[in-house]
Amino acid sequence: MKWLRGVAAALALTFASADAHAAKVLVVLSGSDHLDLKDGKVFRTGFYLNELMQPVKLLLDAGHEITFATPGGQAPAVDQTSVDPAYFGGSADQMKVYQDLLDELAITSPEKSPVIGLARVAQIGYATFDAVYIPGGHAPMQDLLHDRQLGQLLAYFHENGKVTALVCHGPIALLSTLADTKALTDQLEAWQQPERPTWIYSGYRMTVISNQEEEQAKGLLNGGAMKFYPQTALEAAGGNYESNAAPWQANVVIDRELITGQNPASALQVGEILLERLK
Repeated sequence: MKWLRGVAAALALTFASADAHAAKVLVVLSGSDHLDLKDGKVFRTGFYLNELMQPVKLLLDAGHEITFATPGGQAPAVDQTSVDPAYFGGSADQMKVYQDLLDELAITSPEKSPVIGLARVAQIGYATFDAVYIPGGHAPMQDLLHDRQLGQLLAYFHENGKVTALVCHGPIALLSTLADTKALTDQLEAWQQPERPTWIYSGYRMTVISNQEEEQAKGLLNGGAMKFYPQTALEAAGGNYESNAAPWQANVVIDRELITGQNPASALQVGEILLERLK
């Protein structure tokens, strides 16, 4: 039997089972509801429904405790293009299960959201958490890659070998650990070849949504174009990129504490591996 209860002064949500040891998982989401594109265009986005909720449901069903956070503590937005049965094996019924859970958790509610800010996470203490998970959607490319507090959090997890899982556009958040992320992204936006920086994840095997997949999906941007692609950025920073054999197939890469999934199809497997690591 499972129940919902408040954690950390009602700011975190917990589903726990009576016979399970609950690990504490921090889920970090973008606080942005858009991505700035080239030429002043804007793409309305947020997190992908399946990329957030498939791993979250696995964790909650297993009795683990989840704290949700965004950089400023604002309620995140769901990318409406991800509310599609295609991301749930073509099943509208399966999609509704995850929609209902999202509604129950009230993560996106401006009035009721349990989401806390990264400053509050630091106050609670990074050592409190056993794992961190960052889902995708385009939104992490707007704020997470430049967020200094997130960089400090990820650096702590790296230094202590704590499970760090990210999927689709989520791995772009790893760039927040750079000393000067903006210098790298400015060069990428100018189509310049950046000088390779010092990076804690340099040499790590990793994945993220591929340049090929971005090209195939650019119709979602309604005629706009991204300033740069995350695969290019992670490779420029020093990551050893690994892609799937064919676009949109699931692909998960594990290297030390890092678990990265390439695309929406990879989210469930990332959740399963994360769950296994918490045993």
